[in-house]
Amino acid sequence: MPKSDGIYGSVSCRIFLVIWLFAFALQVATPCVFAQQSSSSGQATPKNPSQQSDSASDQGPTETLRINVKVVQLFFNVKEKKGALVPNLTKDEFEIFEDGKPQTIKYFSAESNLPLTLGILIDSSGSQQNVLDMEKQVGGSFLSEILRDKDEAFVISFDIDTELIQDYTNDIHRLKAALNKAKINVDHASGGIPGIGGGPIPNSHPAGTVLYDAVYLSAHDMLSKEVGRKAMILLTDGQDEGSRLKIKDAVEAAQKADTIVYVLLCADRGSYFSLGMSYSGEGEMRKLTEQTGGRVINVGNKPEKLKDAFDQIANELRSQYNIGYTSTNDKLDGTYRKIEIKSKQGYKTQSRAGYYATSHERD
Repeated sequence: MPKSDGIYGSVSCRIFLVIWLFAFALQVATPCVFAQQSSSSGQATPKNPSQQSDSASDQGPTETLRINVKVVQLFFNVKEKKGALVPNLTKDEFEIFEDGKPQTIKYFSAESNLPLTLGILIDSSGSQQNVLDMEKQVGGSFLSEILRDKDEAFVISFDIDTELIQDYTNDIHRLKAALNKAKINVDHASGGIPGIGGGPIPNSHPAGTVLYDAVYLSAHDMLSKEVGRKAMILLTDGQDEGSRLKIKDAVEAAQKADTIVYVLLCADRGSYFSLGMSYSGEGEMRKLTEQTGGRVINVGNKPEKLKDAFDQIANELRSQYNIGYTSTNDKLDGTYRKIEIKSKQGYKTQSRAGYYATSHERD
């Protein structure tokens, strides 16, 4: 064979080349199954969770099941009238409704050891001057007690802006150090929201205490990218004095991130009078927590009350039930769907109030 013919002068090589090109074209034209099976965290997800066998109905779902909005997953608590947690209940003791229509429970489990992703948001605005040190100390002790090997947490401080002090870690020392970095900032001359960025938040005017913005960014930029059990704990007086977003935006972001929100109201009422301020933040905080499955706990400026509040949250997060159903409404139209879990024994259930029917709930 003349040298000038090269590799293309060989009949066998030509055949090989044709076969190779055909295989390459076929590969390009075929959707990547692995891409369909991965979540943002890189963990595998069933290709069609809604078609799972009912034989697994009493087992908890994989952490990424809710990536398909047709499969709705909720973590919830059950309490007696006096507030005590009720353990050891079964699937048959509950009913679940979406927009008032009964749904079939596909799986149910009582889980207390599933990995937990936790966001701690600490208010460092001027009104927190007299309670910030208490929040740091008691909050650090709480993290030491609740975080286990597979859990992770991050810390955000907010005042006139929002700052991610510590990204996700399981290192208690780093998390405590982050809490200790939070400092009172009452400079109202600056604007913008540096730190974790993104989202539809303009920065064209100065802010006061950007509480709603901090919740939005924590949910949208951090927790929405995670799977499994998630919670956000706010150490704040509940006062928002300059967010670009509204409370409804913060609520919606938390719901889309499937995140339970707890608010520990830490307030020294004396500081309000000295600053010439009135106190009115509790009502909006109740909207935020009730819609996401958490609650507001008023601790004032008492360290013992704050510790007790953290203990209550720890118990609730470790005593959750996990329930899932395939919605009878298969339209992915972006509308909000109300969810209600009812105990046949009349117990109170504490869960998020609904979800948005989009193709990916974490949009």
